[in-house]
Amino acid sequence: MSGGEIAWIIAAVAFLIIALAIAIIAVRVSGVTKEVKGTVAETNKTLNTINGELGILTKEVEGLLAKSNTLLEDVNGKVAAIDPVFTAIGELGESVSDLNQSTRNLTERVAHGAKNGAKATVAARMSAKAFSMLTKKKITINSRGKNHG
Repeated sequence: MSGGEIAWIIAAVAFLIIALAIAIIAVRVSGVTKEVKGTVAETNKTLNTINGELGILTKEVEGLLAKSNTLLEDVNGKVAAIDPVFTAIGELGESVSDLNQSTRNLTERVAHGAKNGAKATVAARMSAKAFSMLTKKKITINSRGKNHG
């Protein structure tokens, strides 16, 4: 064998090794590609299902929002109707507070007047007693003077 034939054999073996490596890589890539293809198919199926359900869900959410808006408008109307009631209750509370203060003031005046009335009653009784004693004394003095006279 000459040098040229050995070179051709080495080149052929190298080419065979390269061809086998490419074939092994192609088989492996083919398996991965099949797995990716299956995953993509499952993903597309899931997305189609979600899109179908999403349309139904969107319609239901829109209906709920419309009902919520109607309910909120109703509640706002009722709150607006009740608002004067709360204002009246607040004013009534202020009036009751004023009435309580007036009652306290009147009670204090009556109590003060009762103290003064009690003092006046005591003074009047003392005056009556003193007058009564003075009158008795005058009668006693006058009756003594008439008897001796």
